[in-house]
Amino acid sequence: MLKVKTPKSGRARRELEKRAPKLVEGGRKTLILHGTKTSSVLNAVLTEIYNLKRGSAVKYTRKNANIRPFESGGETSLEFFSLKTDCSIFVFGSHSKKRPDNLVIGRMYDHHIYDLMEVGIENFRSMESFSYDKKLAPKVGSKPLVAFIGEGFESVDELKHLKEVMLDLLRGEVVENFNLTGLDRIYVCTALSSKRVFFSHCALRLKKSGTIVPRMELVEVGPSMDLVVRRHRLPNEDLRKEAMKTAPEQTKKTVKNVKGDALLGKVGKIYIPDQKVGDAVLPNKAKGVKRERREAKLKNEALGHAAKKQKGDSD
Repeated sequence: MLKVKTPKSGRARRELEKRAPKLVEGGRKTLILHGTKTSSVLNAVLTEIYNLKRGSAVKYTRKNANIRPFESGGETSLEFFSLKTDCSIFVFGSHSKKRPDNLVIGRMYDHHIYDLMEVGIENFRSMESFSYDKKLAPKVGSKPLVAFIGEGFESVDELKHLKEVMLDLLRGEVVENFNLTGLDRIYVCTALSSKRVFFSHCALRLKKSGTIVPRMELVEVGPSMDLVVRRHRLPNEDLRKEAMKTAPEQTKKTVKNVKGDALLGKVGKIYIPDQKVGDAVLPNKAKGVKRERREAKLKNEALGHAAKKQKGDSD
């Protein structure tokens, strides 16, 4: 069991705050791991996935003999790595005579295994095997489109599960809207049968169409491969209900006399009571009144002295 330590520095506290649960989660980080034995094809697949997820993926190249996702007790190291790297989805590659070029994709909930999907890799082609205009190469970190073609993704349980896992793996951060000019890639998953899916990665070329919406052309840039469904494990109902819980919607508190404007932003009204300036009574000891009285007093005293002097002269 891991020992919980209280952070002592501000940097550690900020890092824990980033990893804390949020009402609106960001994009999922992907953990890429190797098994005890891997083939050259599988190593290339894991490298291509890391390149596609660059910026939101962590790759370990050391072999892990004690990771067995589908076996009891074989997920301890996997959950430790998930907690250490703060990754909520993982890709684990292994190779054996029974299951050659085996790829396990799983999702985590609270750093524990939520569900698992196992597929085999066939007919793999890397990015280097495709020839295309390098100007069309998708940019690192761009938002992709994900297309699922075929009725099997709606009717076959294994493909429905694969669709959910692949969507979480490929879509990146969830956004409400984005600029169409920044759309430069698409992942296409085509259901060939109930057990086989063709995966390809294409660049998008925007061309004029005579309307506001441009015409799009797909240029395959790789990688591409066939995913053969092998085993899968769904979460139990109690774990699913707990993971699907959402926080109650917090209603915004209405602020009186404040409204939003598209141009001016936030606009507020201020109500000022009637000042009644005309009915205001001046204080008795105002500075202006005191000065006038003082000047009048000095003037009266000067007149009084002048009158007394004139009277004395007449006598």
